[in-house]
Amino acid sequence: MSAANGVRRVWVGQNGLLSTPAVSAVIRERVGVDGSKATGAFILTASHNPGGPHEDFGIKYNMENGGPAPEAITDKIFENTKTITEYLIAEDLPNIDISTIGVANFSGPEGQFDVEVFDSASDYVKLMKSIFDFELIRKLLSSSKFTFCYDALHGVAGAYAHRIFVEELGAQESSLLNCVPKEDFGGGHPDPNLTYAKELVARMGLGKSDSAVDPPEFGAAADGDADRNMILGKRFFVTPSDSVAIIAANAVNAIPYFSSGLKGVARSMPTSAALDVVAKNLNLKFFEVPTGWKFFGNLMDAGLCSICGEESFGTGSDHIREKDGIWAVLAWLSILAFKNKENLNGDKLVTVEDIVRQHWAIYGRHYYTRYDYENVDAGAAKDLMAYLVKLQSSLDEINSSVKGARSDVSNVVNADEFEYKDPVDGSVSKHQGIRFLFEDGSRLVFRLSGTGSEGATIRLYIEQYEKDSSKTGRDSQEALAPLVSIL
Repeated sequence: MSAANGVRRVWVGQNGLLSTPAVSAVIRERVGVDGSKATGAFILTASHNPGGPHEDFGIKYNMENGGPAPEAITDKIFENTKTITEYLIAEDLPNIDISTIGVANFSGPEGQFDVEVFDSASDYVKLMKSIFDFELIRKLLSSSKFTFCYDALHGVAGAYAHRIFVEELGAQESSLLNCVPKEDFGGGHPDPNLTYAKELVARMGLGKSDSAVDPPEFGAAADGDADRNMILGKRFFVTPSDSVAIIAANAVNAIPYFSSGLKGVARSMPTSAALDVVAKNLNLKFFEVPTGWKFFGNLMDAGLCSICGEESFGTGSDHIREKDGIWAVLAWLSILAFKNKENLNGDKLVTVEDIVRQHWAIYGRHYYTRYDYENVDAGAAKDLMAYLVKLQSSLDEINSSVKGARSDVSNVVNADEFEYKDPVDGSVSKHQGIRFLFEDGSRLVFRLSGTGSEGATIRLYIEQYEKDSSKTGRDSQEALAPLVSIL
């Protein structure tokens, strides 16, 4: 289709394996032998909305800045699908061997057409080495006291794990789990969370049964296209909301790329407010945006945001315009290496858990959970959201109900339906979720998605803020119980 529509050259990652963040890096960083730059990219990913004959992948388009196409572009594409009557395809081009690096030249319908197969990791690895102190991380990984485990869940991250963690950073080959990319993800679900990353969770000592083997100090997992991540310490889970806040709080000291300071930070609206507290304490610009990485991209292009994240295990920075799972792992390794640079020969390393608990002691803890109600009748779901909007008109009535259920829950001081006006292009995104904001910094958030005839999903986010350092070590269920009981 590219050849038939006048495209002169197509770049393809070797074996067709490119992570979503690597695609963004290639668009932004790679220069062809003839000085050419990519003008955009098509990504076929199981991590996107389902498409294809078996609905096992989705098609995503990234722009010349390396980020997802904004709504103005995707809306225009959608409108074009309503009127298209034909498409062009060059059916007589020979098959390309995408397992071999090199350039294949053809005579296409519109002139010469080239297909260049390139090493999938080289541009991305070069970018990572310009951001992080690989030598400092290597010293940490070479310490006999530090053990490491990375699980690619048989996704595309496996194409990068050996190159970065073993070849560049000196980790043991045995520290890599499920790093052979497979079309069916080895029969598993490539979602980096406590439910699906079962092998890693067990190895890190968080499984249901106790293991006699001492867990590694640090563990991480990736999703299918390597843009999301999960961070674990020994018998310790780091929430995505805490992860982005801790990276932001330590970035200037621990990551060379940020040594001159952060331009600003941002999070998606449903993500906990842990990042807000860091921004306030460090006097950083802060942005709360709708769910969708494209909103972060606008801020980054305008030089307003350095680090961002979302509660659904996505973390990233302005080095590219996508969330980046391996970047997040390297950020955590950088923080651990920095905290331990004078301590590698000492009695005990500073651990992941130590770093998180120190963070809570300074900034407070945002206890956080999410409930998903799936396949809800679409009409009933819309009625519920309309009722919640109507309820927001009377805070006195809300607080009377709250106090009637639990006297120890603070008052709701603000309630709204989240609406975002982009500070860069002025676009407005409405109906992004319903928020109830409490006096002590706690929140209840309701979001609706998938309102087609098949049913809808209602997501409920519950967040309890605790500033008292003597209470930041409680079990999450205990801390959230008062808020849960008022629902």
